[in-house]
Formats: sequence, C-alpha cells, structure tokens
Amino acid sequence: MSTRPAGLDEAVTSLSAGARQWIRLHAAYLDSPAAHAELPLTPRVKALLQLATLRRQWEKCAPGDPALAEVTAVVEQVWRRPDFPRLLTAEARYGPQFELMYAALAPAGVPGDAPRAVRERLASAGYLTPGRKPPFLHLEARFYADLAGAEHRFASYRELYEASPLPPAATLPVADLDGCRVAHTLFYLSDFGSRDPGLTENERERALRVVERLTDRFVRLADWDIAAKLVLAQSCLGADPRRTPSGAAALRMLAAAQAADGAMPGRAAGERAPADATPVEYFRKAYKVTLIVALMTLTVTNGPATALTTAGASAAGEAR
Repeated sequence: MSTRPAGLDEAVTSLSAGARQWIRLHAAYLDSPAAHAELPLTPRVKALLQLATLRRQWEKCAPGDPALAEVTAVVEQVWRRPDFPRLLTAEARYGPQFELMYAALAPAGVPGDAPRAVRERLASAGYLTPGRKPPFLHLEARFYADLAGAEHRFASYRELYEASPLPPAATLPVADLDGCRVAHTLFYLSDFGSRDPGLTENERERALRVVERLTDRFVRLADWDIAAKLVLAQSCLGADPRRTPSGAAALRMLAAAQAADGAMPGRAAGERAPADATPVEYFRKAYKVTLIVALMTLTVTNGPATALTTAGASAAGEAR
C-alpha cells in the first residue's frame, strides 16, 4: 500500500477543523429570524436537513468533539418546532423526500411523535412502495426509510446496486458519468461508510477505479463540491483517499481552496464568492460545499469505513 504524501495528513486535519468550525459558527443562523427573512424557504429547509445529515455522521465519527454539541442543539431545536413538518411540504415536489429525511434524521433526544406521524402519512400515501421511482430515487428512499425504521416494499440493496449507474460505469467514458449520482449511490449503499456496501471484491475494485477516474476529472475541473463527494465515495469503498493519487490530489486542492475562515468559498473555483459578496451571499455560496467537506473529512480521518471488518461485512450482507 502506498504511503500518504508528506504533509497531507496535516492539511486534511486543518481542512476538517476549519470546515467544522465554520459550520459550528453558522448552524444557528439557519433557524434564526434573520435566516427566515433572508433565505428562501425550500433551500433553508434543505440546508437544515443537510445539517442533520452531517450531525449524524459527526456523532458517529467524532462524538467527543465539543463543536458537535452546538450543532446537535440546533438540530434538536428545529426538530422540536411544531411548524417544521409543515415547512417540509411547502414545495410539493420535494415534500415526500424531505418528510422521509426528517423522519430518518431525528436526533435521539427529540420526541418521536412528529416523525412517527410523518412515516404513517408517507405509508398511507404510497410513498414507501417502489411505484414509478427511477432506480436512484428508489435507492435514496430505501436508505432513508430504513434509517427511519419505516416499513416499506422497496427492492433490496443488491437489486438497487444492479440497477444503479455503477455496474456499466467501468466501460463508459468518464465524461458520460454523473459524478454526483455515482457518489450518492455509494453513500446510500454504505450508509456514508458505516457499513460494507455489499459488493464483491471485483465489484468493489471496479467501482473504485470508476470513482478514481471521476475524482481526477473533477479535480481538473476544480469542482470542489463533486470532488469532495468523490473522495468520500472512495472512503465508502474502504479505500483511504489519502493514499490514492486522485484522492490526495483532491484533498490538496480542497485544502488550498479553503478560505481563512474555514469555509469553502463556493462550489467550484469558477463559482467562488466575489470579494464584495454580502454575508448572506457568502453564506449561500459556502454552506453546502463546506458541509460536504466537513462530512467527508470526518469520515476519512475518523470514520468506520477505514476499518471495515470481515465480520462487519458479513453482518451487512445478511441485513440485505
């Protein structure tokens, strides 16, 4: 196995600490009167669901981090708001997806009545059956339904893998592949690296080659958002991205792009927040990719995917 490039561990540690610090300092803004006035409703609700996703992974990877308690407090406060379930359905096309995420991501300290009511409503509306969902949305719904403890009739993870973009990806030109969709497929199959994705060794190696090719592509494009997701996808496949050439290149790129305040100042180099951006404009440019970088670096440096065991892989396979 190759060694980690000199200085990379320190750069990743700094990248992670900066991203988590920025999220900690700005999490409460999402549920503040200022945010209610300054941010559109649906993007704000989505940002809160993304924060809950990060909080869950943060708790698994670095439960002793003092900053986690502040982020958890924000998520718990939002999940206790009696009006929040109504906000999830403000835009009809996102309503069921947001409701399922809400039920799945409820912190342990929040009463279960509202998430339970949401699960029951989704079941009665037929959302917890395959229906006409395309494979990717079917996989996403299966992941969050399982996380929510909801009864459903979705296909197995094995079937959903076989219907995903991954099996044919190895024979396609990299430009024909959707890097974001490939990454999210691996997030859901592996629970963001917490369990074995259920692939054979040959399938895992083929998937890793695909992800590495994609990582190289998005590093060349200086696309910070998708490159960070693909680094996380490498970790979900049991690799250490600090030891792969593409992963190391992506991590160095992200560390070099990080602003002094810890934020990633945009989705990509070509979309960097301008120097005269207002605080709200800067927040909207920085939030999502900074959160992804925080989630990715937590997993790469502390996450359970770096130590998948044969026993864990067998248990994960049996659960499918």
